[in-house]
Amino acid sequence: MNRQQEYVLRTIEERDIRFVRLWFTDLMGTLKSVAVAPAELEQAFAEGIGIDGSVIEGFTRVYEADMIVQPDADTFQVLPWRDRTARMFCDINMPDGTPASTDSRNILRRALDRAGQEGFTFYTHPEIEFYLFREPYESARGPVPVDQAGYFDHVARGDGHDFRRAAIEMLEQMGISVEFSHHEGGPGQQEIDLRYADALSMADNIMTFRTVVREVALHEKAFASFMPKPLAQQPGSGMHTHVSLFEGDSNAFYEPGASYELSQTGRRFMAGVLAHSREICAVTNQWVNSYKRLWGGGEAPAHVCWGHNNRSALARVPMYSMGKGHSRRIEVRSIDSACNPYLTYALVLASGLRGIKEAYDLPPEAEDDVWALTDAERRAMGIDPLPQSLGEAVAVMEESELVADVLGEQVFDFYLRNKWQEWGDYRSQVTQFELDRYLLHL
Repeated sequence: MNRQQEYVLRTIEERDIRFVRLWFTDLMGTLKSVAVAPAELEQAFAEGIGIDGSVIEGFTRVYEADMIVQPDADTFQVLPWRDRTARMFCDINMPDGTPASTDSRNILRRALDRAGQEGFTFYTHPEIEFYLFREPYESARGPVPVDQAGYFDHVARGDGHDFRRAAIEMLEQMGISVEFSHHEGGPGQQEIDLRYADALSMADNIMTFRTVVREVALHEKAFASFMPKPLAQQPGSGMHTHVSLFEGDSNAFYEPGASYELSQTGRRFMAGVLAHSREICAVTNQWVNSYKRLWGGGEAPAHVCWGHNNRSALARVPMYSMGKGHSRRIEVRSIDSACNPYLTYALVLASGLRGIKEAYDLPPEAEDDVWALTDAERRAMGIDPLPQSLGEAVAVMEESELVADVLGEQVFDFYLRNKWQEWGDYRSQVTQFELDRYLLHL
């Protein structure tokens, strides 16, 4: 038993913790948990907890169902919203102790290990958007936002202010640092930005963040949704993520005197993200509804391009960190806040590393509002569109050697089958739009 595990056992005894929840994530990014009594935790550290992996989305096949949940003592935290309850994230192993190829956390760890072999550490900093709606949700009316405020609005006695304060306090009690928070553009829409961390810690933080936000919303008699586009006429919710590579203590993206102070490594990394953005879109934007956000106008990035001050671009070089070597970074704006963060960060990293390794050339910067250009103008500038539907995204991903390599054969095959099924289910629906437009006129 290592020192961190001993610390966990000692803390559980000192704080009279009665339940320890072991958290893990399925391939669609849904949080799962199994509770263990404190008396069983020492054995759980030594041997793990057995589960039936065949009932977890994408974990394994029925004839090889036995899997092991292995708690990671470094992620131990007491839950502020549950009396005498704590949690730890877990790795999923096979019975022989080898990491499960279908574990999202392990897939990201493999990608980070590859980056480490090149001398890089991958850091991320997400800006997470979501909507707050009033309870109860009445399907006939549709979801009702908690307010009618807009971007950066300060609302006297606003529900959003109280909610964000309570959520941030709870996050910080769990060791998750928050940089900024504010009201976003849509009614009831919020944004909370997490302080940068290594990508594995951040993916864990994002899963915790979603849980905290939902718990606080319920306490405030509301409900929170990370659905990419819950309101047709309002902005969608994304998770713009700032990314950077470090070599030891040095930011590999920073070069004084270079254009936008972005190094050749940074330019090639961004070129890789752009070049493979269509292939990874079925993961970064994994739901049918994701494409209503991407193609719904506003600042959602629907085209493969970059800029320094262009919020219609897929990737951006923020200018407010000029002159700060440690802060030089790239912002990837296409990602949904409802994605699986482990798979998403693994694929963004792999795309950027491919760009570095194969010396991709960064295309010319897009200085115009890309949404305002015509299709012909975009084609002339060499700006390709992102997939316009989940079906198109899955078809593009199906041909991707990079995605297959990062996810592994079993996950790649499962993911494709799962998303083809979702696309088929969606296409079979008769929507209210169709009834309103055609039922009485055809």
